[in-house]
Amino acid sequence: MSQSTQPDQALEGFLEHLEIERNVSHLTIRNYKLYIQRFIDWFKRFGLNDLKQLNKDVMLKYRVFLARYVDKTSGKTLSKRTQSYYIIGLRSWLKWMVKNDLPVLHPEKIDLPKAEAHRMKFLGVDLIERLLAQPRLSAKTGLRDRAILEVLFSTGLRVSELVSLNRDQVNLERKEFGVIGKGRRPRVVFLSLESVKWLERWLLSREDNWQPVFIRLSGKQPDILANGESMRLTTRSVQRLVDKYSRQAKLPIKITPHGIRHSFATDLLSNGASLREVQEMLGHKDIATTQIYTHVTRPRLKQAHQKYHSKVD
Repeated sequence: MSQSTQPDQALEGFLEHLEIERNVSHLTIRNYKLYIQRFIDWFKRFGLNDLKQLNKDVMLKYRVFLARYVDKTSGKTLSKRTQSYYIIGLRSWLKWMVKNDLPVLHPEKIDLPKAEAHRMKFLGVDLIERLLAQPRLSAKTGLRDRAILEVLFSTGLRVSELVSLNRDQVNLERKEFGVIGKGRRPRVVFLSLESVKWLERWLLSREDNWQPVFIRLSGKQPDILANGESMRLTTRSVQRLVDKYSRQAKLPIKITPHGIRHSFATDLLSNGASLREVQEMLGHKDIATTQIYTHVTRPRLKQAHQKYHSKVD
């Protein structure tokens, strides 16, 4: 389709670009649409109908709108982090338009909101062991949940990657398998001996031929010969079960599946892995993202300095 600076047409063209040329996930496309549509709605209410009218002054007023926006359902304002997502989405949209020679505001002229300090939550090995021991193994749900917790800590998978796993994808003999992660980037993840043991026990306990590795165990169930897609566990279900076992274990902090991912990365670095190796295992596009784990690397750097730096006694 021909490119346009009319907001609705420009959004349609951008979303098609993301789907066809960038091959991004449906979830990412949905998020971009949400972020940009809110801007378009505001832009029109502001009395503007062509993106050529967008300038730094208009952008400042939109930033004020985001900062003061109150969600009608929750009554809460948008966090600085959420405001950043809106601005990042808008900048990506404008960048695409500039690349297509459209006369719009250059994205480099839009600064991102200063991020709030974000305390990363993770567990040491002793607390991870306490968490892993919580599922009641006499129940089938406990067996499944133990396998989930073990796989999360062994691989550092994102929760969306975990729930999308299929049986034919996981090689228990080689203790590794490939996943397509964020940004459609492929990577290989590795299973520990413990995670293989619990995954095998969980899969052997099942009598169905359903493809999903992790399934729900309640509600209406299809024929055991079906592919079982309707039985696939949801990300929300995994988040709830991690929260349940976290409270059950009386952990000092509230932990989430992403917190287990942080714990995985912290454990690797503490035991000598490099940032570059951890970057690959987490599937980060940029090593700058992996550098949030400086709480581990800084003490090691200090020890290396004390050990290796030339000094006069």
